[in-house]
Order: sequence, then C-alpha cells, then structure tokens
Amino acid sequence: MLAPADKKLAVSGLKAYYMTEAGPVKAVDGVDLELAPNESLGIVGESACGKSSLGAALMRSLQAPGKIVEGSVVLAGQDVSKLSNSEFNRQVRWKKIAMVFQGAMNALDPVYTVESQLRELLKEHGFEGDLHDKIAKSLEQVDLDPSVASRYPHELSGGMKQRVVIAMALLLEPDLLIADEPTTALDVLVQSQIIKLLKKLQEEKGITVILISHDLGLVSQLASKIAIMYGGQLIEVGSTQDIYKNPKHPYTQALIAAVPRLRSDSKKIHFIPGSPPNLLNAPEGCRFYDRCPYAMDVCKKTPPEFKTETGYVRCWLYDPKGKE
Repeated sequence: MLAPADKKLAVSGLKAYYMTEAGPVKAVDGVDLELAPNESLGIVGESACGKSSLGAALMRSLQAPGKIVEGSVVLAGQDVSKLSNSEFNRQVRWKKIAMVFQGAMNALDPVYTVESQLRELLKEHGFEGDLHDKIAKSLEQVDLDPSVASRYPHELSGGMKQRVVIAMALLLEPDLLIADEPTTALDVLVQSQIIKLLKKLQEEKGITVILISHDLGLVSQLASKIAIMYGGQLIEVGSTQDIYKNPKHPYTQALIAAVPRLRSDSKKIHFIPGSPPNLLNAPEGCRFYDRCPYAMDVCKKTPPEFKTETGYVRCWLYDPKGKE
C-alpha cells in the first residue's frame, strides 16, 4: 500500500458498465489500483475481459452505451472523477492523462495531414508557442523525421502511424500514458521497436505508463508491475518478477503455462478449458470457478479478495484463515 504522497494514480472501486436492453454488462466491476510515479503497469487478460474498457474508463472515453457507474480516480493528488465532462476535457484529457488507442489507423483522420491533426489538438488546448516547432520536436522524440508532418496517414507504414499516435498522445506532456494494444497488426520487429520506444520515453520523460495487452511476453519487456484481469476484475496484481516466477491465481498460472516455449521438450499445447464468464449475468462468487481445477464450494458463492506479501490475489486458496 502506497502512501498518498507516493501515488501517481489511485483507482478505487471503479465500475464501468455497458447498459443494454437485457441489463448492464459489467465490463469493469470494482477495480482497485495504485501506481507510483514513473511506474509501468501491464494489464493482461483474454479478449473481452474488460482491460480496454478499463483504459477507456480512466480516459473517460467509453463508447455508448458504456458509462462509469461508481468509483474514484485520483491522479497526482486530484480526484478527477469529481470533475464534470467539460472540466475533465479542459484540465485532464491529453494534458494529464493520454491514451494510445488500439488501431493507429482508426485514431488518425485519413483526409488530414499529420501536422493538421497535431495542430488541432494543440489549438484545442490553448497552446501558445510555435506550433510548427512543437510538432517537429514531438515527431523527433518518437524517432520520426519532421517531414512526416506533411504526409497523410495512408502514406505511412503501420509502425510510422503508431509512432504518430504516440507523438499525439505525448504532445501536451501528460503524467500518465495508457497504451491499448499498441503493437496490434504490426510485425515482430516493429513490435519490439514500439515497446523500446515506450520504454525510452518512460525513462526520459518520467511518465507513468499503463500497457494493455494479451501478450505476456510483450508486457514483460516494459512493465515493472503486472495486473491480471478476468471477467471485469483484477484477479492478481504483483511485480513482473513475482507474476512470472511465482504466479498465485490459477488463471495466471494457466495463462503462463499456455505461452509456447521454444526450448521446451514438451510438444503438448496447454490451454484453458471452458469460456470466460458472461458479464451480463456475472457469477456470484469467483468468476473463474467454472474453469478452475482447484474450485471449492466457497468459491461458487463468495467473492474472494486477499492481500499477499507481494501483492494482491482474488483466490480462496490464499485465505489466511484457511491456513490456520
């Protein structure tokens, strides 16, 4: 538990639901999270586990019918969850918290040059300096030649477009950067370059980074802390080393076991049987109950939640009273 002065980000009881005719889909259901300045967090989980919705909720960019139901988000000591949408847009979005959205091409307008789109963001937030110089420097910091500013998105490679989106996110020098699947659809070489770029920017700029991904190997290259997400909840949080070397939750153990190993003698492919829970009718107890090899009666009815010596885990296997 970090002291208040040591927290760059503190999320408490965050819930973000998609309101459908059949009822609320609990995409983010009671997330608690703390990050220190300059710390890097990887959020990992299967598709539809809620990790992208968590990033969008922090950025207040949930698509309709999504909405934040409750919870608080404190960024650098300011409770931004109490701000109105207009106040959040003016004071926080892009200035204090920015996001690299999944799919660079979808984040860039195809009919405007890179410079036009960066200029619009700067003008919208009242930047009063030399726009051309600011844009040139922002492109250079992501290892792009300033001449890229005059190009249209379709004239750029996938890796270049992703770098432009990162430059856009860092344009107003935010404290927190959320990168949602920033290497999707990129080849392995470019993936490595993008992760190295994010790591360099984190070290040079001192920003706090949240990397959202389904790729445990990719996350390990950047993150100092990892949060495993399942069924709209964080089920295990710990240092990268602890998560990889000593995973506690059965789901985390299964995820790591499913990663192919080039040097393994075993030819067996490991997978997690069953399907993720329906978040329209979320299970009453542990959301991994139906797929867990260690499931007990208590797991079905009562939600688990325990602090450990090295982090946090939602699993009745780590109930302190059960060991007495």
